[in-house]
Order: sequence, then structure tokens, then C-alpha cells
Amino acid sequence: MGLSYARHPIRVLGVDPGLTRCGVGVVEGAPGRALTMIRVGVIRTSADEDIAARLLAIETEIGAWLDACRPDAVAVERVFSQQNVRTVMGTAQASGVVALVAAQAGLRVVFHTPSEMKAAVTGSGRADKQQVTAMVTRLLGLVDKPRPADAADALGLAICHCWRGPMLDRMAEAKAASEQLARVHRVRLAEAAAKGR
Repeated sequence: MGLSYARHPIRVLGVDPGLTRCGVGVVEGAPGRALTMIRVGVIRTSADEDIAARLLAIETEIGAWLDACRPDAVAVERVFSQQNVRTVMGTAQASGVVALVAAQAGLRVVFHTPSEMKAAVTGSGRADKQQVTAMVTRLLGLVDKPRPADAADALGLAICHCWRGPMLDRMAEAKAASEQLARVHRVRLAEAAAKGR
């Protein structure tokens, strides 16, 4: 069974993964309820450092965020192919570290595509970064826009999961119930076939 999101607000850590800049933001909310920003920031590592050291720094920082903010779930942007393979590899490595740290903490990790996040926050899956930042600022009632865009995207991912979480849970529960019914049905059919022999 998943978390019951519908009645109680949940706290979500959103992560826009990246090696040089990894956006992180924590939002608390639920469908039909006001959203609250708990914390936002960017984890930075230097391109001059060894890749292993950079990933370790991200692991350490994400662990500190989990300890400080105590989220119920972690929402990570799903990595897509881009023209710059090196950038994609770094993003995927950072994403894997985030997922690993969250899983080790016993937290649910959900991946949302950029278009899913944009659609949830702005109503359009093709919104640009400025539109996402503007809507995140508005939805969270912030005085200042979160900067850089990585931070705004992280908050957007957290908002996206606060709103999509109930639907995803209902779908998962319905699928599990359907699979259970199918298993029971197959057993009964096998038993009936055996008796008819």
C-alpha cells in the first residue's frame, strides 16, 4: 500500500539532478490544499574535481537534506537523451546517487519527466524555464523567484509529486488488485480444468 496522500499533506524532496548544479527543493502539500515551501537550494560541485569525489559530495548533501527535512518521498527528474552525451552521463550518475541515497533511507523514489512537471505546474508540457519559475513562485507564494532555474525545477518536481502522488498511488493499488484477481482466476480455472479431466 502506498502513502495516503488525499487527506494529509505530504512532504516531497524534489531533485533536478546534475553534476555541476543539482537543484533541490522541499515542498509540503496535497491536492486541494495550499502548498508550502520548506527549503530550496543547489548542490554544486566543481568540474575540476574527480567524478567520484563529485558524486560523493552529492551523496553527502542529499543525505543531509533528508536528515534535515524528513521528506515522505523523493521526486527526481527523469533523464532524457540530449545532444551532449557527456552532460547526460553526468546527470544520470547524479540521478542514480540521489535514488540510491533515498532508497537507503527507506523513501519512495518517483521519476517525473520534464513535460510531466511542466504540465503539472504550468498547464503546458512545453513551458519554458521562465514560465516554470514564475508559476512555482506564484504557487508557493514566494516573494522572490527561486534561482537558478535548477532550484525552481526542483520545487516544480516536488509540487508535481504532491499533486500527482494520489493518482499514481490509486493506479498502483488498482493494478495490484487487478493482478491479484487475475491470479485467483487463473488458479480457479486450473482447478476446474483438473476436475474436468
